[in-house]
Parts: sequence; C-alpha cells; structure tokens
Amino acid sequence: MSSDSSVAEIARRSGSSGNTKVTREDWMKLALETLVSEGVEAVRVLTLGQKLNVSRSSFYWYFKSRQDLLDQLLNHWRDNNTRFILTQAARPAASITQGVLNVFECWLDESLFDPLLDFAVRAWSRQSVKVHRIVKDEDDARVEAIRAMFSRHGYGDTEAFVRARVLYFTQIGYYSLEIVEPVSNRLSLTAAYLLTHTGKAPHDGEVEAFAEKIRQRNSRRAHIKR
Repeated sequence: MSSDSSVAEIARRSGSSGNTKVTREDWMKLALETLVSEGVEAVRVLTLGQKLNVSRSSFYWYFKSRQDLLDQLLNHWRDNNTRFILTQAARPAASITQGVLNVFECWLDESLFDPLLDFAVRAWSRQSVKVHRIVKDEDDARVEAIRAMFSRHGYGDTEAFVRARVLYFTQIGYYSLEIVEPVSNRLSLTAAYLLTHTGKAPHDGEVEAFAEKIRQRNSRRAHIKR
C-alpha cells in the first residue's frame, strides 16, 4: 500500500466528522512507506503529521522522538527481513537442496523478506555510520545462518562459508540491480540454481513441491487483494 492510500484509509475511517484516532501502527506504516518511497530524510514528524492530518502531540503519544521512530523502523526491518532468513535457514531439511529451497522462499515471498525496505535501509546506511554498522551486523547474521545450514549438511568450514556468501550476496545483488522477471521464469530455473549453489541436483519432487507452494501462496494473495 502506498503512503497516499494509507492516508486515504485513515480519512475513510474518520468519516464525515473528520475525527479519527491515529494509531501507532498508522504512524509506523506511513513512516515505513515514506522511507521506501522517499528516503530517510523525508521521515519527519511534521511532514508525517500533515499527511495524517493530526498534530504532533499524537506522534509523541507513541514515540519519544524522531530518533525513537527511526530506531523502531530499524527494529521492524530487522525483525522481519533478518528474522525470517534465520528462521528459514534453521528449518529441518532432509537435504541441502531442500534447505536452500527453504531460504529461497524468502526471495519469492515479500511477507518473509521485503526487498524494497531492505534497499531503503541500505540507502540510509550510506548516510549514517550507526546504520551502516547495523546493516553489516545483520548481513553477517544472515550469512552465518546460511553457513550453519551448509555445515549441518556436511560441508567443510570454508566451503560452507563461501557458499553462504555466494547464495546471499547474489540475491542482494539481484535486488540492487532492480532485476525484474516473472516468478514463472525464476521457478523454471530453480533446479539449475540449486545445482549452482549446492553442487548437488535436487531430489525428486523437491522443486515441484516448492513451485506449487509458491503458486498457491501467490494465488491466495491475489484472491485477498481482489
């Protein structure tokens, strides 16, 4: 949802009276959307308040300061984008190819990993030493989770580390280059990606089950949007 549609939704809730209670979630949602669409410099209390048609006192009911809001945005990014990569990499898997497919779910499901938010935070990190350090720590944690996955499946220390870096940074580069292609194209190359990342061919049925899971998930989302 864009920031304009978020504001429209709040206006709808207010009805003809023009009165509505703007929640912490409203502030956070608009701040996140502004961060993604306009960058961190546009995330200002006065500007957000004007868009929400409320006074700054509403903001200070939920947040101590603009810095507190920015910290909460970083926490949201960490709790979503990093947490799900760690969770997916740690899922039990009968084979390394299934383990990698678990991680691949993050790249094909924006509820598990929001690439636009990740890109926005990386842009922010180029303006802030503190945020740059946080992004590096999160990248390290993500790579470590994937490395541990390879290690559990018998890869040596160096090979597990290198394969984890290649798998993770290839995907981040994919987002940074803003490559856009149909999901069907990506799914058709799944077996080749698995062989490249693991050195092993997928087991019978793994790719098919993965593709069906993604198709069903996308179908449910499309139905909800309608």
